[in-house]
Amino acid sequence: MKSSLVVFDMDGVLVDVNDSYRETIQQTVEHFSGRRPTRDFIQEMKNQGGWNDDWSLSHQIILDYGVAAGRQEVVDYFQSIFLGPNHNGLITRERWMPASGFFERLSQRHLLGVFSGRMREEIDITLRRFVPHVSFHEKVGMDDVERLKPAPDGLLLIASRNPGVKLWYVGDNVDDARCARAAGVPFVGIAHSSSPRHREMAELHLAEDALAVLDDINQLETVPGI
Repeated sequence: MKSSLVVFDMDGVLVDVNDSYRETIQQTVEHFSGRRPTRDFIQEMKNQGGWNDDWSLSHQIILDYGVAAGRQEVVDYFQSIFLGPNHNGLITRERWMPASGFFERLSQRHLLGVFSGRMREEIDITLRRFVPHVSFHEKVGMDDVERLKPAPDGLLLIASRNPGVKLWYVGDNVDDARCARAAGVPFVGIAHSSSPRHREMAELHLAEDALAVLDDINQLETVPGI
């Protein structure tokens, strides 16, 4: 058995979600409020921390816009757009970011895992679509934990199931970094160079003691120890 496990956040790390999750937030808010938040505004909210759950984020923006929509009503509409009736919603617009051979090389040295703020069903849909041949030792979604990121519950769950195995966590969100720090797990941050908030995101990761901040997931193998 390998002695280390690299755990990945999914959204913004393994998949580009600008046209899936971010578009779903925009369409959901617009449906209830008549106003469409910009993607830069959404990222600004994310950078504040505490908004890892896109359902709660969408609901809060709608409330802030002065519309008293119920949370479950917002969640149901959000999912109808994102998943669609036959998994043919905006989830199909996701773009896979790791280059060919990335996981094959990494899996020679480490176990692989995913801990995401999305539902585990959605984790499975995306992994089956893009890397059906890759084996993931751990997959933890929002429905597997009581408290969402930045709480460390997901990483602590993975650690409890893998005693003696060194964990790494790779994420792009300040909540990912805070989750890793709370769990005592080394963190590698992703701050995409194409993002207009690249510098802000990098500084947030470093402030949370990230071991490294990368422009792209494909630079991960440059990090010492990985």
